[in-house]
Amino acid sequence: QVQLVESGGGLVQAGGSLRLSCAASGSTFSFNAMGWYRQAPGKQRELVAAIISTGTITYGDAIKGRFTISTDNAKNTVYLQMNGLKPEDTAVYYCRASKTTTQTYIYWGQGTQVTVSS
Repeated sequence: QVQLVESGGGLVQAGGSLRLSCAASGSTFSFNAMGWYRQAPGKQRELVAAIISTGTITYGDAIKGRFTISTDNAKNTVYLQMNGLKPEDTAVYYCRASKTTTQTYIYWGQGTQVTVSS
């Protein structure tokens, strides 16, 4: 059974940095795409950043230029380096991975809280 485990969240002051990690276990395959989403209280879950197996990267408009996504394919791990954090970045950050064969399988992590104080 595939599990995604996030780590690296916490409390940071505005302007600070955090690095999130998401390690996948239980899979015998590489994912077609991995990425990060976030959900703030009272808001819908939104894309932060995603990377597909070809190397194409997509960033959400709110974080462009501040966050960087990267992967270690050998470890089935995806990272999110977050710099220049703002109070509006406060949210639960979720790791997402997908694999497409004859159908698409989507996996989510349990989420990690990121809180940015002003």
